[in-house]
Amino acid sequence: MNIFSNTVVTLSYKLFSPDGTLIEESAQPITYLHGGHHGIFPKIEAALAQKKVGESCSVLLEPEDAFGEYDADLVRVEPQDRFPPDIKVGMQFEGHAGMDDGKDEGKNGGDDEAHVFTVTDIADGKVVVDGNHPLAGQRLRFDCTVLDIRPATSEEMAHGHVHGPDGHHH
Repeated sequence: MNIFSNTVVTLSYKLFSPDGTLIEESAQPITYLHGGHHGIFPKIEAALAQKKVGESCSVLLEPEDAFGEYDADLVRVEPQDRFPPDIKVGMQFEGHAGMDDGKDEGKNGGDDEAHVFTVTDIADGKVVVDGNHPLAGQRLRFDCTVLDIRPATSEEMAHGHVHGPDGHHH
């Protein structure tokens, strides 16, 4: 069977920096619904079209093809009293780009998209948080091997994502 729209594809993968340093490797295979359902980056999905089990591909991803450009506006310095007392570098919180400070009124067309902010520094009663993905702004190489392909169920196609072996409950 080949990969085509509305097939469920299982992959092993490795993600590399431009200099060939391994950034991430799949401990467990990943599975996605092929065919524009947003389960994998579009450039990777295009490279996988028509592949068979056992075939591999390597895709160079520019920032805009993967995690986006680095956005300095997503780095904030906030008062430490806005965070739990046990705050530590590396902790993550969900928030909005404006962080309730009123400074972003109307910015980005009123975009109020939630971001995951990572604490990057704590000093002098202030906490620095970064809402960028850790790989934002980076060029990456995605190498993968197709492990399995199967037709999607009608329920998976209707929902636009893969369901586990016992189905999926919303």
